[in-house]
Amino acid sequence: MNIPQTGEIFEILSKGQFISSNSADHNLRKLYDIINDENNFDELCDYFQAINFILERGDEYFFFSKSEIKAELDRKIEIAYKWIDILDFLKAYDNSFGSNFRFDYSHMAGQIGRDVNLKDKLEGLRKYTGEGSYLERIKNLVGLLVKEGLVELENEITNQYKVVASFGYMERLVNSINIPNELQNEIPQ
Repeated sequence: MNIPQTGEIFEILSKGQFISSNSADHNLRKLYDIINDENNFDELCDYFQAINFILERGDEYFFFSKSEIKAELDRKIEIAYKWIDILDFLKAYDNSFGSNFRFDYSHMAGQIGRDVNLKDKLEGLRKYTGEGSYLERIKNLVGLLVKEGLVELENEITNQYKVVASFGYMERLVNSINIPNELQNEIPQ
């Protein structure tokens, strides 16, 4: 294989992170361009497939999926619940929260103090954000989003974050949950 930085690509993707086209990090954008080259993509797919990783292409991002023989259904459902709750909170904060959206956590924390609905949704995230003030809990939530590769710190001075393209993965995951109309009334509130 003659593709540069294959090890670096693997290091990032194998941790469950994403490589996005609109990353604030110049190196991640460069890795995106390397993977996005059609010849490289096919070769990387074959290479990673040999070690049981599946290189997946999203809308302006790449990630790994892994073939699983025995899925841990309970764990996967718990993770889906987590992302549904987080997405619900973020969209309640600002409905346009998505790829290329910019925010700072102090503004978000301030808005919680003025919005009872947002405050209730943050309370529902306590197991992910921990205890503390609104600001501390928002910092923890943003830290989780950074760790997952869904947002990046864009400006250290103003603490401004940018939502990267991989956020679309979470949105599509949640939006792909289809509940038939005949089952709507059977779901406990």
